[in-house]
Amino acid sequence: MNLKFRLSLMNFLEFAVWGAYLTCMGNYLGVAGLGDQISWFYAIQGIVSIFMPTIMGIVADKYIQPQRLLGLCHFAAGAAMLCCWYMGASAGFGNELPDKGAFIAMYTLSVAFFMPTIALANTTAFTILKNNGLDTVKDFPPIRVLGTVGFIATMWFVNCAVWDDGGFSFTLSENAHKFQYTYMQFFVSGALSLLLFTYCFTMLPECRLEKKTATSLAESFGLNAFKLFKSKQMALFFIFSALLGMSLQVTNGYAGPFITSFKGSADAAVATSFAANNATLLTSISQVSEALCILMIPFFLKRYGIKVVMLMSMFAWVFRFGFFGIGNPAMPGVLLFILSCIVYGVAFDFFNVSGGIFVDQVCEPSVKASAQGLFMLMTNGLGATIGTLVAGEIVNHYCSWQGGFLVGDWQTCWFIFAGFALVVGVAFALVFHPEKK
Repeated sequence: MNLKFRLSLMNFLEFAVWGAYLTCMGNYLGVAGLGDQISWFYAIQGIVSIFMPTIMGIVADKYIQPQRLLGLCHFAAGAAMLCCWYMGASAGFGNELPDKGAFIAMYTLSVAFFMPTIALANTTAFTILKNNGLDTVKDFPPIRVLGTVGFIATMWFVNCAVWDDGGFSFTLSENAHKFQYTYMQFFVSGALSLLLFTYCFTMLPECRLEKKTATSLAESFGLNAFKLFKSKQMALFFIFSALLGMSLQVTNGYAGPFITSFKGSADAAVATSFAANNATLLTSISQVSEALCILMIPFFLKRYGIKVVMLMSMFAWVFRFGFFGIGNPAMPGVLLFILSCIVYGVAFDFFNVSGGIFVDQVCEPSVKASAQGLFMLMTNGLGATIGTLVAGEIVNHYCSWQGGFLVGDWQTCWFIFAGFALVVGVAFALVFHPEKK
């Protein structure tokens, strides 16, 4: 089998595992009696991202080949996710979970082993490409794009798949048994993780370990990168990375419950609209936009520079939240939802990708890898964790679960999030002045 095809399939499965539940999990948590804990379920991903990728990276460097460790992590993540599915299935459709603590524990275990696999998948791909004399800069992007395709594919699958007394089927019409509303989304994720575990041990070439010069514990955990805070420019950059990171998981956690809540509207045209009954399918436009925006970054960076590109991202978050605040699932309001999903590509990629490029450009070679880790820690670790928990408090204050829907003053919530992004963007424009080279 072609090497690039094998790596592309690896990336497809890697992100398909995540796409099965990331954007629709909140709908099931509300039914399961955990609606007020949605923010914690997303915050857990940020918390484990602070330390688990680093630990697994050290293991992959010194003890276990990365493609094998990737498989083992997916085995653990998949097994724990299937336990979540089993507990939901045992409770029965539409019922609260009797042992919520055990469910949270299994979810946490699954996420703790899944989050490191994103970096491990990249390490595996880079190593295999280099070992076979291929150009990572040229050959990796098309491989990585298949990951986004996999994410979208499972979003569409759980949006349309139905399992009820009539058996398995697909529908775009209103149906409470769609996977996006039930514990079946966890089954899809767990099954795909176990499939990828098998794939890693049977279809991927070896990535032999290399003996490396011993490093200090601080260097192993990337702590030496914190000396970058001595530079005013880098200190500001990392602080704003954390502030912008606070927006990253908000719509992943609440866009689904928000759009689905319109099913409880007294307006029949809104309640029965295509968007209200296919929230996961609608939000998948965000991932399509993300894949396309990655290709636009080189042009914008070359033409406008790093600061302007980052500002585009920050103000795109204002529109991402603002369009949700003024839109609705019926025509013409649904067009605003679609616009929100389109600008997500700019909001997410123009900071995450261009930010990584900025770090690579300004940091010394001796700390580049650690600096990238620090960038991820500030955005996806600290920033995303704090932002998700704060967003959860705001949503729980203005909204509540009624009749299986999270209803309330959503508009105020979205405008608060948009206002925060606007303040961050304006402050960044005023105080951040990167050196021109």
